[in-house]
Amino acid sequence: MNPVTKLWFLAALNALSGPTRAEQAVSVGGGLALLNKPDAATGSVILIPGGDGILGIEASGAFSSLKGNQLVRTRKAYLKHGVATLTVDKGVDVAQAVTYMRAVASPVVIVATSRGSLRVPAALKAKPDGLVLTAAFLSEVQSKTVLEALPRTLVVHHRQDGCHHTPPSAVAPFVGWSKGKAIVQWMEGGTDAGDPCQAKGFHGFAGQDAAVVAAIARFVDNKR
Repeated sequence: MNPVTKLWFLAALNALSGPTRAEQAVSVGGGLALLNKPDAATGSVILIPGGDGILGIEASGAFSSLKGNQLVRTRKAYLKHGVATLTVDKGVDVAQAVTYMRAVASPVVIVATSRGSLRVPAALKAKPDGLVLTAAFLSEVQSKTVLEALPRTLVVHHRQDGCHHTPPSAVAPFVGWSKGKAIVQWMEGGTDAGDPCQAKGFHGFAGQDAAVVAAIARFVDNKR
């Protein structure tokens, strides 16, 4: 192989391998999830979407619902931060997902948005390294969680969230209850359209995806 051909071959090989691997559907905790990981992950997040939580993931990796959900639409954006993601369907036991992701990369942080946050209390028995609650049902999470089981926590909330389930006024009581375990990243601006409890409004951090992902990635990296 002459030098020019060899250089072309190596470049092509590098392009094929790339810094990340293709998204794949994996079986975890009784259901399917979408796994995305860089070749050298420095941490992992388990993404729990809102709404009814039903993505409809197929073995091929195709899925039919919740494509606009903030955590679902940004699931691959974490890769550039070196963070692997596991986006879970409704049937997945999140506690088992924590165990699964420990074999991928630690620390392992659960990230739940909106109604998906109601799946968090049962998953804390797996002792994740951290928790992120975005536009979450904070009062409900608090009422179903033993404080001792709460890991270090980041609350990401929009100051103008108009959803009646997730009022900004619930943030301060939750942080106070956490006894120093929770910190807040307030979001402002973006765009607001449609149902105030859906993904196209302040509740879904519309227009602020990069900022939300960056804040969560910093938290995973333990850089508050």
